Amino acid sequence: MSVITISREFGSEGDSIAQKVAETMGYHFVDQKFIGTILGQYGFVEFDKEYATLPTFWERFDAQREKQRDVMVTMVNQVIQALAYHGDVVILGRSGFEVLNGFADVLHVRLRAPFSVRVGRVMSQKKITYEEAELVVKTNDKVRLAFVEEFYRVPWDSLQSFDLVINTGKIFPDLATTWVIDAASTFVNNMEIDKPTTTSIKVDRILEDAVCEVLKCNKAHR
Repeated sequence: MSVITISREFGSEGDSIAQKVAETMGYHFVDQKFIGTILGQYGFVEFDKEYATLPTFWERFDAQREKQRDVMVTMVNQVIQALAYHGDVVILGRSGFEVLNGFADVLHVRLRAPFSVRVGRVMSQKKITYEEAELVVKTNDKVRLAFVEEFYRVPWDSLQSFDLVINTGKIFPDLATTWVIDAASTFVNNMEIDKPTTTSIKVDRILEDAVCEVLKCNKAHR
């Protein structure tokens, strides 16, 4: 029983790879929509909007908004920890690599690709011009960098937080999927014994019930 976090650059095929990994391994797939469902039950219906909106210069001095964003991020962290406690999950994005840093039974994966490759993919998928695709990729990169560095104080482009880094500009998505599955299937035999596992996470009972309800799971599985 383990957890996989997948961090990806926009246009790196990370979403489809994460889904295929979850399907193949029989794991629950957790993405933005899933976490949004849990947050909605707690009244945090604006998180996706907040995540995707870069604060202006003056908004950075808005103490009330800053406090609200901090509370929302804390709740996201708690949801991710509750999901990890459940186990058998692939968590896509939402800084899962940092939230679950230090647990022996979590595999952290980063999927990346050269900027030009990512722009070309977005251009093809969205049927837009190169200039439009370039703007989409740059905007998404900026938002993700700002979120990770503002709330977790870790550099977005650092690779030291990851166990497996794959350049999907050279490694086709199907092969990348296989590599992640192979790594997840074998790393449990080489876990660092001096680190805690996700079974040690303390989860609020109400939050645990909410997660299990959305996962449609048997809470007694642990």
